[in-house]
Amino acid sequence: MGLLVALQFLTVLPIKRSFTVEQIGKATVYFPVVGIIIGFILLGLDRLFSLILPPGIVNVLLIAFLAVITGGLHLDGLADTLDGMAGHRTPGERLEIMRDSRIGGLGAVGIALVLLMQYVLLNNITPALRFPVLVLAPTLSRWAMVNAIFVYPYARPSGLGKAFKDGLIGLQYALATVITLMMAIILFKISGVVIMVGCWVIADLTSLYFKHKLGGLTGDTYGAINEFTMLAVMLIVNILAFKHWLIL
Repeated sequence: MGLLVALQFLTVLPIKRSFTVEQIGKATVYFPVVGIIIGFILLGLDRLFSLILPPGIVNVLLIAFLAVITGGLHLDGLADTLDGMAGHRTPGERLEIMRDSRIGGLGAVGIALVLLMQYVLLNNITPALRFPVLVLAPTLSRWAMVNAIFVYPYARPSGLGKAFKDGLIGLQYALATVITLMMAIILFKISGVVIMVGCWVIADLTSLYFKHKLGGLTGDTYGAINEFTMLAVMLIVNILAFKHWLIL
């Protein structure tokens, strides 16, 4: 049941069911599992597209799939969050701006830069590393949302994000962390620990910044943290590979 809830909220898969607040909260533990599922779909598409297309076009299609499979949920959260961070405003004013369905200049630029960085970083991933990167990036990024939900307060009195926050307990957070760590080690061996710790630091610093600006986190900031962590995985792997520090 929990996996179905997570799939319904994190993907566009046609799962039409009603869930209680308690079930929504318990589903958070399955966020990394949804990331693993998305990662293996990415891997399959990568193998399929590579049979008939050059690498650059394949990478564009993979990035497009990531946006489509989530219904643009996390990119929308990124745009709303960046719009709210702009200017000198109170936390309440920032939260009101983030409610606006219209995208602002900073949000549009942010989405463009994130997609561009994903493309560039994917282009620099060697063929031998594509399998582990394509699986680990969506897995770690979904775990980063679990971390943000569990560790940091929620900024609004109500909302879907608060349902996840209220229902998530320490045991579920620990289980999500173990699942993610095990996947990182399976894919990258000891380097997987380094990658996860690096992403953890980046996600925590991002979360602290949002908390400072908003007084807590929201569903939009969870989406932004997901996108930044995706980039962090690709960037860290690129750095480790470039410096010959990657141990597989």
